[in-house]
Amino acid sequence: MLAYLHIPFCDSKCHYCSFNSYTNMHDRVESYMQALQSSLEYQLQKYALKSGSIETLFIGGGTPSVAGAALYEPIFQTITPYLQDGAEITCEANPNSATKSWLSGMRNLGVNRLSFGVQSFNNKKLQQLNRAHNSQEAIKAIENAANIGFENISLDIIYDFQGDSKELIQSDLNLAFSLPINHISSYELTIEKATTFAKTPEVKSNQEQLGYYLRGLILKHEFKQYEVSNYGNYQSRHNLGYWQHKEYLGIGAGAVGYANKERYYPHSNIDNFIKDPIFSKSEPLSKQDIQTEKILLGLRSIVGVPQGILTKQMQERADILCNEGKLELQNGVYQNREFFLSDELSLFIMGTSG
Repeated sequence: MLAYLHIPFCDSKCHYCSFNSYTNMHDRVESYMQALQSSLEYQLQKYALKSGSIETLFIGGGTPSVAGAALYEPIFQTITPYLQDGAEITCEANPNSATKSWLSGMRNLGVNRLSFGVQSFNNKKLQQLNRAHNSQEAIKAIENAANIGFENISLDIIYDFQGDSKELIQSDLNLAFSLPINHISSYELTIEKATTFAKTPEVKSNQEQLGYYLRGLILKHEFKQYEVSNYGNYQSRHNLGYWQHKEYLGIGAGAVGYANKERYYPHSNIDNFIKDPIFSKSEPLSKQDIQTEKILLGLRSIVGVPQGILTKQMQERADILCNEGKLELQNGVYQNREFFLSDELSLFIMGTSG
């Protein structure tokens, strides 16, 4: 079992962001964290989790570094007995709010991995994305984290934005690899509904070659690609757990959980969640739903797709891809070596392509 905690507060709303996050509700942070605690306690009991049954914990957002480390203490007191020895505990952070004291406080609670929302080291690009930090703040935050003792540090990079070029991408990565990191997540800009960029979709540059160029630069630094957007000489166990289709607790406003072949959703509205942190609506997943997800997630990562979950017809189509050199069958698992083509390969196997 995995666990995800959602912190929906932010210092600013990025123009590309479609996540459940808010910039004008900081007065609710304390009451929200109390509700988060209640939701956690309820779910631990509901799913009858035992000591040491949670493999990984991921605190995401929003911006988890908006909430002071002291507000996380009751949550860690509750969940720690359920964590496996050596559990991976990741927390997202923004450079402008990840102060030295916050970093030290979170490390003392047990956080052993950080994921910084850097996106770029180009100040003009950061302003256009409406990020709340600048390049120097990002550099300083990562250096502070390493000096405090964090060994597993990741950063995010966004590409395919207007003005992006090979030179800008190379500059960003040169700076990234000069820092004490062991993981990079690179995300192609997507224009989502109800975001600021939805009003100006031309901000996406549609330069397909940038993704391949960025990947080539990362691989030269001996970071292995283990999913379409993720690279490192450390592979996030939490990320891998999702792609392996493991069950996970979803705690917080706008979080999503998966257990007992059901996907469940707590209140997404912060005030409603504070009033009723126990509520969640659920939807059952059929055998076909689960099969489809395992194919899509498996082919976009090193997890692959077990031959045994496919129908005879699907296996025949997968074997065609093997004969064409697009997939490999290893120990009964179909492996994809070109993650950027994962969606097309998945659709072909499922018989739903073009």
